[in-house]
Amino acid sequence: MKIFIDGQYLDKADAKISVFDHGLLYGDGIFEGIRIYNGRVFLLDEHLDRLWDSAKAIMLNIPMTYEEIKEATLECCRLNGLKDGYIRLVVTRGVGNLGINPEKCPKATVFIIADTISLYPEECYTKGLRVNTAATQRINVAAWSPAIKSLNYLNNILAKIEGNLYGAQETVMLNQDGYVAECTGDNIFVLKKGEIFTPPIYAGALGGLTRKVIFDLAKSIGKTVVETNLTRYDLFVADEIFLTGSGAEVVPVYEVDGRTIGSGHVGPVTEKLMALFKDLTRSTGVEIYKS
Repeated sequence: MKIFIDGQYLDKADAKISVFDHGLLYGDGIFEGIRIYNGRVFLLDEHLDRLWDSAKAIMLNIPMTYEEIKEATLECCRLNGLKDGYIRLVVTRGVGNLGINPEKCPKATVFIIADTISLYPEECYTKGLRVNTAATQRINVAAWSPAIKSLNYLNNILAKIEGNLYGAQETVMLNQDGYVAECTGDNIFVLKKGEIFTPPIYAGALGGLTRKVIFDLAKSIGKTVVETNLTRYDLFVADEIFLTGSGAEVVPVYEVDGRTIGSGHVGPVTEKLMALFKDLTRSTGVEIYKS
């Protein structure tokens, strides 16, 4: 496996960053998780746009141009011979001292990993996920915008630990007002009486790129996604629930906090959106291997 680090493509055993890197010491950095389908990188430009937005929000200077990172991402896929897989593109604050001051980090670190991925077992896509609600709240949006795709995932990890103890495959996080924000790694959608609902960004949800795709796919089948505050009650009485994310793609939910969702099987709208998403990912994206 070849991994890109600051202009070099290194073997996995040689791919190292400094223990003084502030991405490691303080979670000071940003990332994107990007999927590869059928020899194409899905939504690559959209992911890079979000990376640059995250960098601007935390005043992080990316030491490469947009086109340089785009080409490095594609080359990393080529060197690893990938036609399907997952890319983790990371920009850290870089090497500094043991204080938190970002001004002591003269240059950011960029690394890219391209590998295979299987976030959930295949049976989860045919049967659904068992989900719980965490006691750990989503961080207040006034303290930390969820729009920033940050390396600091401790808030999500604490909720994930609760899910592990419960025996759930994913965990719902509520915001400070008790409304549903998102899951530890996925956005959430709820169907009730033919309508599709999802928490708004201001509730603490990341504006996921797969989430945005679902808005368009829903429109193609005559449905509009309504962004509105949702409570646990709305989850309990839903006809269908599904989650979305670059890693998860579109995955159904069959149980929330012990309550069976709908019939307990994958719902018809969820099934249709899953199929449409699969078709889209196999036919669009930036080509890795030029003919």
